[in-house]
Amino acid sequence: MSAFAGVGDVSRETLQELERFEVLSRKWTQRINLISRNSEAHIWERHILDSLQLVSCLPSEGRWLDIGSGGGYPAIVLAIAAKTHVAKLRFVLVESDHRKAAFLRTAIREHALNAEVKASRIEALEPQNADIVSARALASISSLLDYAAPHLSNAGKMVFLKGANWQKEIEEASQTWSFTYEAVTSKTDPSSAIVIIGDARRV
Repeated sequence: MSAFAGVGDVSRETLQELERFEVLSRKWTQRINLISRNSEAHIWERHILDSLQLVSCLPSEGRWLDIGSGGGYPAIVLAIAAKTHVAKLRFVLVESDHRKAAFLRTAIREHALNAEVKASRIEALEPQNADIVSARALASISSLLDYAAPHLSNAGKMVFLKGANWQKEIEEASQTWSFTYEAVTSKTDPSSAIVIIGDARRV
């Protein structure tokens, strides 16, 4: 996987939609805690560009499940980017906070995205048979494997945006799980990584 290089790699139409989504995010953040106040001033670098790094992980079709979707990073950003290139890819966003789920539904409607929101805890969700399961700033890799594995298709993969402790989390997860993985250094934070996991099973 080659990580996304920057806004120069997206179309002008996609860039305009991302700018609209940024405005929507700022508007809703005034009412509910979509993103932290500390990162609000850097929403493009911290959240949008960070999410866009996963563009190269988009399959040509199928089902992308994002758990703990929160403010829509990465799922809404990716669904916007996917509109003109992989229109057959369906995004399913899982968010248990009903206020955040309302925001996500608003974003999906305003951007006419091929996506839906499930206002549920991931543990209560029926198996989704997803080709990709993603998460950002949600839990440790060990916990994410517990959440994601029941929802993967047979050949499915997990894609997690992880911080500086990702290697320690891999080691901890390896105590109870067997899996293959690839780690790609984040372009927005060199200490972080995009961790792509496959063939996961409990040991």
